[in-house]
Formats: sequence, structure tokens, C-alpha cells
Amino acid sequence: MRCPVCQHPDSRVVDSRLVEDGIVIRRRRECEKCEFRFSTYEEVEILDLSVIKRDGRRQPYSREKLEEGLRKSLEKRPIGSDDFKRLISRIERDIQLKSKSASAQANGSRREVPTSKIGDIVIKHLRKVDPVAYIRFASVYKSFDDIDSFKKELKKIS
Repeated sequence: MRCPVCQHPDSRVVDSRLVEDGIVIRRRRECEKCEFRFSTYEEVEILDLSVIKRDGRRQPYSREKLEEGLRKSLEKRPIGSDDFKRLISRIERDIQLKSKSASAQANGSRREVPTSKIGDIVIKHLRKVDPVAYIRFASVYKSFDDIDSFKKELKKIS
């Protein structure tokens, strides 16, 4: 890791700790040249995952799409950026677990997960975080046919 002060290419890890419920690793580093201390953060990134759309098309998993959908649901709701990052990380952890079990049928090295499973995971987490965001997301994801089905969903959270 390059030193942010002197740009020396080598640093050593002084300490490592899990943060944000073990989802992120914080590493305390020291430059080998100027001895400046700084921290870096590592988090898991989902790679080689295909999403199976409702119409059967496959496309690469996109964290940006997940974030965009969650931001719309959580718009003007009281959730901080750290809580939002934790929510994304928890959802992605569950997506990885679901893709591991769902891809047991194996199609080469690329794992797959249907959008319906991703939607179920998001709904599960949003229900715990914010009931209004949950209803916003569910109204789009479940595409309610009428007001009665929407009312039934509202009763689930009251």
C-alpha cells in the first residue's frame, strides 16, 4: 500500500480489526520509509455473479443497481451513510450465500441468482430497517394488482 505522505510503495500492517459487524477489515499501516501511520479499509466485492432477470436474460451483478434501488426506497428516511453501507453489505452477504446454494447445479465457474431471490433478500432486510422503505420497495418489487393486496402488505408490518 502506497504511503499517502511520501508515496513510498511499501508499508507494513501494524494492526487489523473487524469493523461493521465483521463485514469490513480495518488495517492500521505504517510507512517503511517515513513511519507515517494510516488506516485502510477492505470490504468484500461480489465477482463472477450473474443475475437472472424475470424474462430469462442474464447480466452481471451490479452493486450500483442495488444501491440505486435502496436509495429510492430510503429517500427522505432517517438512515445514515454508515447504516446504509452496513445494509448493503448484509444484503450482499446474503446474496453471496444464496448464489452459492443456488449455483450448486453449476454452469461453469459463474454463479447465478434470480432477481426474485435478490428482491426477497432486500425486502427481508428493509423490513427490519425501515417500514416505510420496505413498503416503497415492496410496492415496486411485488407490483401489487390492487389496493387490497397493498393493504394486506401494510397489515404485515403493523
